[in-house]
Amino acid sequence: MTDGGAPPGAPLVDLAALGFDQGAHLLLRRALDRLPPGRRVAVTGTDPALAAHLAVWCRREGHTVERAPQGEAEVRAYVVCGAAGQARARGAERAGNPPAGQVSERAPLHWGLAARGALVEAGGPEVPFVVTDRDIAWYDLAPRLYRQAAAGQWDPLTAVDWDEPFSLPDGVEAAVVQVMTYLVENEQAALVVPGRLLAQVHPHFREVLQLLAVQAADEARHVEVFTRRALLKCGSMGTSSVGGRASLATLLREPDFSIASFLLSVLGEGSFLNLLAFLERHAPDPVTRRISHLVRQDEARHVAFGLGHLEHRAGVDPGLRGRLRGAVERRHDALLDTAGLNRDVFDALVLLAAGSWDPAAIGRGWRAVGQLQAEMDEGRRHRLSRLGFPDDEAAELSALHTRNFM
Repeated sequence: MTDGGAPPGAPLVDLAALGFDQGAHLLLRRALDRLPPGRRVAVTGTDPALAAHLAVWCRREGHTVERAPQGEAEVRAYVVCGAAGQARARGAERAGNPPAGQVSERAPLHWGLAARGALVEAGGPEVPFVVTDRDIAWYDLAPRLYRQAAAGQWDPLTAVDWDEPFSLPDGVEAAVVQVMTYLVENEQAALVVPGRLLAQVHPHFREVLQLLAVQAADEARHVEVFTRRALLKCGSMGTSSVGGRASLATLLREPDFSIASFLLSVLGEGSFLNLLAFLERHAPDPVTRRISHLVRQDEARHVAFGLGHLEHRAGVDPGLRGRLRGAVERRHDALLDTAGLNRDVFDALVLLAAGSWDPAAIGRGWRAVGQLQAEMDEGRRHRLSRLGFPDDEAAELSALHTRNFM
């Protein structure tokens, strides 16, 4: 310690019996944080190791300890506030504003995983997030959609009465199993894609990450209920076609955030809204009807976010529509030699809509599936028009969409 006089009015920090091995530094730091560099605080306390511990702590923190003058029995030492605290804050910046929806135009990589609105110290590693611009990641309704998604979560064990008794005509249960198998396959692709997208987005846009995370949770739940319905009666799954898997694999190979959202949510899941409505309408049993209804509610949110995000981006990026068109054409060309929709799935949908093997019923089922495909096409064209595509181009792109629906 060094000798020094006590300036009048120096604040006194009374540590009582508290030692530096018990948290005394919290009280001292609180007092020093209120002072500019060069000002002093008086320290008193009864801990026997106070002098030694105080010297060590001040050296580590960049402060100076001065011995109290003789005659000041109340004061054990003075601490001169150093400039280390100011140096630490030099170059620091706020990572935007913390309230929901108040995002910056761009999230610098050096913000890393800092909470939005936190004071970010200068230095530190850059985290290589791919999506850092507001116009690429953001959608103004994302906070509200996230709240709706969080509130709309349902438990597969309690939301569906798995024990409700029913019996189906010959072959109809097998048709349900085949459709459920197809749905599981598609939902697994829809589970992987938002997981990949989530890892691309800077966490400054936290509501988008939260929404994508809930979307992935939705898809995981859909996989569960479709699998459980497939196994409910017969205990085995249906078939998986090469063409169907090839179609879904193209979704996993798309690296661009907006294009992947477009192919999955706007075109694929948008078409699935029609399919799920079809299944709810023609479900031959209460369990299939219930899970189709619940899943469709979730998928509607996914489509709303994907479409809203792309509407926003198309408004600020005139070249986006050209890239979206190119993605549809590339995917069509890649799948040109595949069979498209699994024949077993198509036939199963016809039988579900028919409800029996009666020739007239099969005819009605065939027409119902044809109407389903027309409704899917109309829905895709409508969503493409919302993104700014002229009607003729929207119709052309809708026709190029994979025959596997997703």
